[in-house]
Amino acid sequence: MINLLHPITFSIPDEKITKYIFNKTKIISDLIPGKIDTHIYINENDYYEEYKKSYFALTIKKGGWDCLRHYEIIANGCIPYFYDIENCPKNTLALFPKELIVKGNELCKQFELCGINNLQSEDKDNYHRLLSELMEYLKNNLTTKSIAKYILDKTNKTHSSNILYLSGDINPDYLRCLTLHGFKELFGEKCHDYPKINHIYKDTNINYSNLYGKGITYTNLLSNNLHDNDKNENILHHIINKDFDLVIYGSYGRGMPYYELISDIYNPNDIILLYGEDEGHDNNFFVNMIEKGHHVFVRELH
Repeated sequence: MINLLHPITFSIPDEKITKYIFNKTKIISDLIPGKIDTHIYINENDYYEEYKKSYFALTIKKGGWDCLRHYEIIANGCIPYFYDIENCPKNTLALFPKELIVKGNELCKQFELCGINNLQSEDKDNYHRLLSELMEYLKNNLTTKSIAKYILDKTNKTHSSNILYLSGDINPDYLRCLTLHGFKELFGEKCHDYPKINHIYKDTNINYSNLYGKGITYTNLLSNNLHDNDKNENILHHIINKDFDLVIYGSYGRGMPYYELISDIYNPNDIILLYGEDEGHDNNFFVNMIEKGHHVFVRELH
C-alpha cells in the first residue's frame, strides 16, 4: 500500500519574507518566548522590525516543536537560536532545515562571546552566508504555496483543478489557515473554503488584533474576490454533483463536516486530512482514516 501518512509543518506567506537585510543593532532579540513582559509589540510591523534589527532571536519548543515564530524570524532576515533542536523527533519539523539551525546555534554562541562591537568582517560574512541559506530554503520550501504543492506532490494530486477545503469551525488554526492561503494562492476561487475563513481575507470588518497571536502573519491576506459566496449557498449540491476533484479537511481534530456524505461520493484517495494541533492526536483515529484510504498529514508526528 502506498504511504498515506505524512509529516507537515507550518508555513509563511511569501509576501511576509523581507527583500532587504537591515543593519543589525543587537546580537539577540529582546523578545523572549514565554516571557510576557517582552511581548510589547502590538502590531505586525513593530514585531517584525524587532527581528530585522537582531542577528539572532530565541525560539523554543512550547506546546509543540513547530511554531510560527520560527518562520517569522527567518522571514525577517534573522537567524533562530533554537534551544534543544537536536532532540526534535525525526518526523516533527520534518520539512524544517534543522541542520542549518544547529549551525546557527553555534554561531550565536560565538557572537555572544565576541560582543556586537567586536564582530569582525569574517564573523559577519559567516552570518550572512548562513542567513542566505536559511532564507533561500524558506522561499523554496516553507512558503504557504510550497506547502500546498508539497501536499499535492505527496498525494499525487498535482492535476487537481477544483478543491473543497472544509473546516469544522472558523476559529484561527495556524496550519489550517496558512495551508489554505497556499491553496488559494495556487488555485484562487477554484479552491473553495467552506465555511469561509473570514480572517484570512481583507476588508471583512474584523479587528484582526483581537484574534489569536494578535492576527500577526496569518490574517488579512486575500482579496474577497477569491471566495465564491454563491457556492456556499449550494455547497451540498456541489458536493453531490462531485464538482470538486479533491476534498481537504483543514483540521480533522476540529470537525469534519459532511464526511459521511463525501466518503460515499468521493474516492478515499481524493480525501485529505490535516492535523495541526501541538499534541493529542489520536493514533487510532488516523490509523483508521489511513485504512480507509485517506491521506493524513500530521504536524507533530513522532
